[in-house]
Amino acid sequence: MSSTLFRTKKVEQSILDTEEPEHALKKSLSALDLTVFGVGVIIGTGIFVLTGTVAKNNAGPSVALAFVVAGVVCALAALCYAEFASTLPVAGSAYTFSYASLGELPAWIIGWDLVLEFALGTAVVAVGWSGYIASLLDNAGWHLPEALGSRDAADGFGFDILAAALVLLLTVILVLGMKLSARITSLVVAIKVTVVLVVIIAGAFFIESKNYDPFIPKAQEVEAGGGLDSPLIQLMFGWAPSNFGVMGIFTAASVVFFAFIGFDVVATAAEETKDPQRAMPRGILGSLLICTTLYVAVSVVVTGMQHYSELSVDAPLADAFKATGHPWYAGFISFGAAVGLTTVCMILLLGQTRVFFAMSRDGLLPRFFSRVHPRFKTPHRPTILLGVLIAVVAGFTPLSELAELVNIGTLFAFVIVAVGVVILRRTRPDLHRSFRTPWVPVLPILSVGASLWLMLNLPAETWVRFGAWMLLGVVVYFLYSRSHSRLGRQEETTVGEVLRPPGRGEM
Repeated sequence: MSSTLFRTKKVEQSILDTEEPEHALKKSLSALDLTVFGVGVIIGTGIFVLTGTVAKNNAGPSVALAFVVAGVVCALAALCYAEFASTLPVAGSAYTFSYASLGELPAWIIGWDLVLEFALGTAVVAVGWSGYIASLLDNAGWHLPEALGSRDAADGFGFDILAAALVLLLTVILVLGMKLSARITSLVVAIKVTVVLVVIIAGAFFIESKNYDPFIPKAQEVEAGGGLDSPLIQLMFGWAPSNFGVMGIFTAASVVFFAFIGFDVVATAAEETKDPQRAMPRGILGSLLICTTLYVAVSVVVTGMQHYSELSVDAPLADAFKATGHPWYAGFISFGAAVGLTTVCMILLLGQTRVFFAMSRDGLLPRFFSRVHPRFKTPHRPTILLGVLIAVVAGFTPLSELAELVNIGTLFAFVIVAVGVVILRRTRPDLHRSFRTPWVPVLPILSVGASLWLMLNLPAETWVRFGAWMLLGVVVYFLYSRSHSRLGRQEETTVGEVLRPPGRGEM
């Protein structure tokens, strides 16, 4: 039984499956498209909101170092993703990589994890976008009924119609084709990068050096029951995380990590890339480098404009400009945040549909969902299904407590991919790798350690929810996926042919 649970799918077979006419995606993306996708999904609420939160509560001006730490953790994982995506340019990202290296059950588990991660990420971002748009409408004198606004603000029954409408609109765009999605993403990314650059350049003129003193505030012990209190760390290491100080930087890094989520989504588009061997590493690493640079610059500027203890938690960038007597920038930043979140939502939805599509093509989910549209060459069936489901979730569910599941799901995927690189190097040294992760196995081991460290900084409640979802996934695998696995059926057919007695003509 264990041999069937850990049976691997050959890289050559995975690539061959992408050539089946009814299950083949159209190749239309370039390295620039992938980089834009990466920037489009990474730059979102994190840069506009988390900067103030972690500066005020955890790191002070050294929040810039927290972004560097989180960026380094992502870079370690990105190098592993780049090797896999260029060697195995197939939809599915970490799921497909795991199937080729770790086996079917681990692949199913990581695929199940990614479905949750991208679904919740899409819904959370859609709700955040709805809040920005509702605020802009209020400023213009247009007020939505409370029952059609944010579920967090509504009493009793409520449906966030703006969040649901955004998800449905993006679903239609994704069904119509990848190239259209790339064009819209490019336009929106240009707008929000412009907003970020305006914040950096304009804000630099209002920096006061006294606000950087002290750059790393004195450490304070986290109070019991605090939002970032981690019983797991106390249990395993015997100490509580700190606000401020050097350890405060690492605690802050586990929070701002949410701002980097998305570069791994680029890997899900490998099958739709024209030259994945070159384009995937450039798109993954390029987008991460650009976004890390922008994050560090923004955090340096905002903590220089206003003392970290006075920063706003809800809208730190906008309020910092208000505090310096320039309220016009506040509206400009809110507009950029609202526009920018549309691409974050769309690319997360894109990533989820590609993972779902890859799992259905392998038979682990119903094969009905693996047929592409005859005209647009997109996986329209899973896109429509997931788009409608996420629209309902975003409309009805307050998701603030579930947002941390996105973090732990992403970090878990990082661990699996890093381990997979080491295993595939040993089991398939003959594979041509146009991009090779340097310093294997040292760098993947560092990636695993860094990801696990950030996971341990998350609340225990997040681990419980994550464990419950994984347990449900295992149940689904044994009840359905294991018996419907396409790879399993191919193996049964091969064994049957070997054991079948020869006929008369074969004597």
